[in-house]
Amino acid sequence: MAFALSSIKLESEAFEAQDNIPTKHSAEGQDVSPALRWSEAPEGTQAFAVICHDPDAPLVQNGLYGFVHWVLYNLPASTTSLEEGTQAGTAGNNDFGNVGYGGPMPPEGHGLHRYYFWILALDKQLDLPEGLSLGELLSKVEPHLLGMNRLVGTYQRD
Repeated sequence: MAFALSSIKLESEAFEAQDNIPTKHSAEGQDVSPALRWSEAPEGTQAFAVICHDPDAPLVQNGLYGFVHWVLYNLPASTTSLEEGTQAGTAGNNDFGNVGYGGPMPPEGHGLHRYYFWILALDKQLDLPEGLSLGELLSKVEPHLLGMNRLVGTYQRD
């Protein structure tokens, strides 16, 4: 299946779609991942993965994905939400050079950036190792992708 939007819904109690991501979830604040919840996963879903990227970043390292802030996977099908600052699943590498979540931090004076939080529903639990890059994750999950959708938030540096 090609990467295309599906009926799965992704929301956060921290921010609404197209709204500002609170500073708490940025690298200027506490740098904790926002709480997320999803529903209406495709039939047959056995696992989930979550990614966050900034396509507006000037330091494009991943083609259309821009700067990668979060890669999280090995989430079982029974998972329908992540608490703030979650330790669930297995963390991959972000473009800050760390494993786990790295919040918004656009360059000073660069204006408003969009942050795409994605939920990917998979037909199989893959048991992938920690530290995968976004590209590595996508190559592993693409054959197992049942559906995906996004929640877009914005952030501008103070």
